Amino acid sequence: MVLFGDTAGSATRLLRRGLWALMLVLSVAIYGSHAPLLTLCKVDGAIPFSSTSVVILVELTKLLLSLLSLLTWNPELQRATVSWRHVVPFALSALLYAANNNLVVHMQLFMDPSTFQVLSNLKIVSTALLYSFFLHQRLRTCQWLALFLLVAAGVSYSWGGLWEPGSPSGMQLHITLPGLFLISVYCLISGLSAVYTEAILKTQPLPLSLQNLFLYFFGVLLNLIGSLWSSTEAGFLEGFSFWVLVVVVSQAVNGLITSVVMKHSTNITRLFIISCSILVNALLSVTLFSLQLTSLFFLAVLCIGLAVHLYYGAM
Repeated sequence: MVLFGDTAGSATRLLRRGLWALMLVLSVAIYGSHAPLLTLCKVDGAIPFSSTSVVILVELTKLLLSLLSLLTWNPELQRATVSWRHVVPFALSALLYAANNNLVVHMQLFMDPSTFQVLSNLKIVSTALLYSFFLHQRLRTCQWLALFLLVAAGVSYSWGGLWEPGSPSGMQLHITLPGLFLISVYCLISGLSAVYTEAILKTQPLPLSLQNLFLYFFGVLLNLIGSLWSSTEAGFLEGFSFWVLVVVVSQAVNGLITSVVMKHSTNITRLFIISCSILVNALLSVTLFSLQLTSLFFLAVLCIGLAVHLYYGAM
């Protein structure tokens, strides 16, 4: 009987590890496919839909999936009494995420998209610093080196990891002084929102599906308010296509996976997922759009490999 119990326990642990690995791989695939999917959504080189509409639908899909999960796996919580102290913290989290999403749009006035892609990698540093400070997680020197290697990988890939035949080989970056300030604020808010959300998810003695319900409720509410504030004459679903639907569903699923990662692992794991996604992004870009890999791509891959070895080898 003891032997049978040990065998069953080992099988359960193996199953959980397999599901965890599958979830991480799926998240890497979704992160990496996001930009190529957006390219497939374009009509005559332009995005035909409202980005605000997509964000609202993503938040609404996450809200509905969280509610379904709650009713399916935790039916007893339908009668549970939830204090406002459990709910209110998620309003700030949703507000931080909404602020950063809007900041990305306004930053385009002060820098070109390529510059944003390169400099946005600094949010790895800001997230790690805030994670270490607020969650009292001391990182070793080799782990800090690993995180800086992730920054180097992101910068290398953004700078010129992919090349379109016939286009100029050199990247020209452009940014203004207000742009530098805004990218600094963006990286700070990005790290703060991620670390703050992780702290809430881990300190509250509530099921993740219920916590997600609170977070995405505020996400839908704040984005709806923002949509009404900056409403245009275009229809809410104008320009939608099959590929836009794929973007909405994939981003919703990835949002739920991210909450699982922050609840049961750390934001550092999330950073590694995002960095590893450039492999998927490169594969899809080469396959779908006939782009070519450059030496900077292979440099980025080398940096990621070393970062994984340094960070997780030190644990």
